[in-house]
Amino acid sequence: MPATSQAQQKAAGAALSAKRGDTKKSELKGASKGMYESMSEKQLEEFAETRRKGLPEKKSKS
Repeated sequence: MPATSQAQQKAAGAALSAKRGDTKKSELKGASKGMYESMSEKQLEEFAETRRKGLPEKKSKS
């Protein structure tokens, strides 16, 4: 499942980095912290590898 916004893609990348041990879990904030706890490494990879080109900065509310 690909990310639906650039913000979601960035948060997944940060969570994936922490999951792999490249950054500290304590450095995560907001959505990336929730993603770290609730998603597997495979799921995070799918979100993080989404290309940003053509994605909105933030997901629309509707």
